[in-house]
Amino acid sequence: MWKKLVTTAVVVSTGIALNAAPASAGFSAGSDGLGDPYFPQDGNGGYQVSNYDVKVGFDPAKPEFLAGDTTVNAIATQDLDRFNLDLEGFEIASVTVNGVPAKAFSRAGAHELVITPKNRVHKGSKLDVRVVYHGKPVGPSWHKLTGGGVSVTGEPHSATAWYPLNDHPSDKATFHLTATVPDGWTVIGNGLPGPTTERNGQKTFRWNEDRPMVSYASTMAIDKFTVHTTKLADGTPVVNAYGQGTSIIPDSEGQLPEILGFLSSKYGKYPFSSTGSIVVSSSDANVIGALETQTRPTYQGAFFDVSAVHELTHQWFGDSVSFSDWRDGCLAECFAQYAGQLWDEYKFGANLDESYRAIVAENKDTAPFWDVTLYDPGKDQPLPPAIYDRGALMLHALRRTVGDDKFFGILQGWTKQHQYGNASWPDFETFAGQRSGQNLTGFFQAWAHGTTIPAEQYLYPGTLKP
Repeated sequence: MWKKLVTTAVVVSTGIALNAAPASAGFSAGSDGLGDPYFPQDGNGGYQVSNYDVKVGFDPAKPEFLAGDTTVNAIATQDLDRFNLDLEGFEIASVTVNGVPAKAFSRAGAHELVITPKNRVHKGSKLDVRVVYHGKPVGPSWHKLTGGGVSVTGEPHSATAWYPLNDHPSDKATFHLTATVPDGWTVIGNGLPGPTTERNGQKTFRWNEDRPMVSYASTMAIDKFTVHTTKLADGTPVVNAYGQGTSIIPDSEGQLPEILGFLSSKYGKYPFSSTGSIVVSSSDANVIGALETQTRPTYQGAFFDVSAVHELTHQWFGDSVSFSDWRDGCLAECFAQYAGQLWDEYKFGANLDESYRAIVAENKDTAPFWDVTLYDPGKDQPLPPAIYDRGALMLHALRRTVGDDKFFGILQGWTKQHQYGNASWPDFETFAGQRSGQNLTGFFQAWAHGTTIPAEQYLYPGTLKP
């Protein structure tokens, strides 16, 4: 019942002060970071991205080499004589800006690609940047698979390991992947598959995600996959890909339509054009057990209903409605964790009130259980255990405070109002108060901002009274 699910994230970062560098009559440069409260250098100012067109070539026989050719389509939000992209490692072969070779480009810091265009890009103008690069992928998100392939997943900086970008969740963009590998290998990505072509012993795969995506939810997995394709009852394509050394569990795969139907009944219509899973096997010590890669979560080894419920909930909470900055981790993880309890209630008849009271009683006198805030928990632990353990308790207490009809109405209204965009935890507090018609200030102050056990009136509302 109140069990901790496979979590989907490690240390993360945020940025909220978009376009911090003002335009002027003189030299105008976009900022090299967005001033995130936890990770100030994440992202860049001066532009907003609309789309990434990522082309890569990879041969598993040469695992230390990736060839890339990425075009970033953006709009300048200030006059720009210089701007930055985020990219770790690689040799840069060329950079063009709006089709013209850049005047200069250089590297700075851990992940900055500094670009000086030949001509000033004016505020409101298109900013199409093409970067051709090659070399050894670096960073903890580049995972070697046991069968010789690779998978790129992680938070917060997985994307910088394989393509240049504006690496912050507040700048979401559509994503198109074209990946060429030797015959016998398969590439799985986000969204819907495009045409696959073959030439000279190589195969090129195409994947298209036409809904805005946070960068850490983008992925590429290369393996000798076993791929199962089906459709949901409404026609939504389902792609389940199993890499070498993984377990194919037909019962788990068969439950996906039921899980998505259940989650849709709680959160609103499934927000994307495809779904499924990517199951890989990696011995990397830093590999995450599961991650909510958009449309198609990535799982390590196998997936079960518990992990699938958690990761698929993120398609609404985290992927469709994304953080404003990484202080907002509860917006994703609190809801994904509580989804496991909702599933147990629906599927197995679990009594969540009894479970709630039991875990509160067990931790009532345990100060460390309560001493981390759920909103803005700190830059050293943006996604602490408290978000999972206490976050689900908070949502159950909120449900009992406002009643089932208003609670699930809040969730559906929230995902609809902010669909494909960004929001903050304070936004959710305000929204919940408005939709419930109740003053929830004290409730959220106690649960999301407090560092001690909530007062009895917030700890035991409604049927939760012991």
